[in-house]
Parts: sequence; structure tokens; C-alpha cells
Amino acid sequence: QLQLVESGGGLVQPGGSLRLSCAASGFTLDYYAIGWFRQAPGKEREGVSCISSSDDSTYYADSVKGRFTISRDNAKSTVYLQMNSLKPENTDVYYCAAGPASCRLVADTDWYDYWGQGTQVTVSS
Repeated sequence: QLQLVESGGGLVQPGGSLRLSCAASGFTLDYYAIGWFRQAPGKEREGVSCISSSDDSTYYADSVKGRFTISRDNAKSTVYLQMNSLKPENTDVYYCAAGPASCRLVADTDWYDYWGQGTQVTVSS
């Protein structure tokens, strides 16, 4: 069975940092673009960041540029999202998704084939 599992979420104070992980089982991430998305209750799922497989190009939502960094470790079949200088507005459930080699910062289930279960990130003092 092909699965993605997110981990690393938790409670952090404003200005703090977290590193989220997205681990694949049943397949490797070498040939997939991996996107990170966030969703608050009652709101649409939004793109946060993505890393391609063809050239490891990275993409970020304007709201997180300069604060978040996405990276991949193909040997571990894992993609990371390093989140620094966190703000209360970053509080959401974060999901990772795997799709074609190129990136899209749109939560399109026709583009991304596999989705994780989500991990909660809470930024609060």
C-alpha cells in the first residue's frame, strides 16, 4: 500500500521553529514532486511549499518565503519542511502530497496522487 505519513507538528511559541517530515511507504519519492499544504477548519486547503523531482526546484507561498525551507532526502524517502519564525497565523493542520515531477501549489487531488493524514501545528504563547 502506498502511503505518506506526516510528523513533527506540535505546539510552539511565536518566533519558534518546527521541522515537519513527510515519509513515504510502499514507494520512494525520487520521481515525485512533494507539496506541503495547510488547512484550517471550515477553510480551503492551501499550498505552502513544493519541491520538484526533476531538478529539486522549490516553491513557496508568499506568506512563508524567507521563513520556511523545503528539502528532500531520497535515500530516506522523506521530505522536510523547516518552519522558522512561526506566527500564530501559521496554526493549521499540515498535509504533504505526492504528484507528478513538477510542482503545483494547488490542493488538486487530480494532480497529487497521494496524501498524508496531516499533522497539527499550533503557534501560540
